[in-house]
Amino acid sequence: MEGIRGDEIHFDQFQGKKILVVNVASECGYTPQYQQLQELYDQFHKNLVVIGFPCNDFGRQEPGSNEAIEAFCSLQYRITFPMAAKISIREKPHPIYAWLCSKEQNGVMDTEVKWNFHKFLIDEKGQLIRSLPSSVSPFDEEILDFLANNN
Repeated sequence: MEGIRGDEIHFDQFQGKKILVVNVASECGYTPQYQQLQELYDQFHKNLVVIGFPCNDFGRQEPGSNEAIEAFCSLQYRITFPMAAKISIREKPHPIYAWLCSKEQNGVMDTEVKWNFHKFLIDEKGQLIRSLPSSVSPFDEEILDFLANNN
């Protein structure tokens, strides 16, 4: 996938780590979750990768360019976890979201992303484990239990 700086991010580089995929937006009521996502990444970085996917599909709350999004994340939240280039989820979904949301592709579940900061948990083997709505905190027990569980 394309990174926010135009670089390439390959999921295979995260092999052996758990992955938390989150669609993010700079102008959302859930935007403060960026801080918790960064704290989670800092605390569990040896075993976890958080990947942010900026998306303007939900309430048009991510209108900026990749450069503006990166600047916002750096200045406001000091984000160091990988950020993808801005994507679409609803119309012509990015391939990762096509996979995450389709049981036919992921073999686990059908899921609909309804808002910004929806979370997906992927285990060390690349298997989709869970889908969590925006209201679930990055430090929710479900996420912490997932991180504590050694698969």
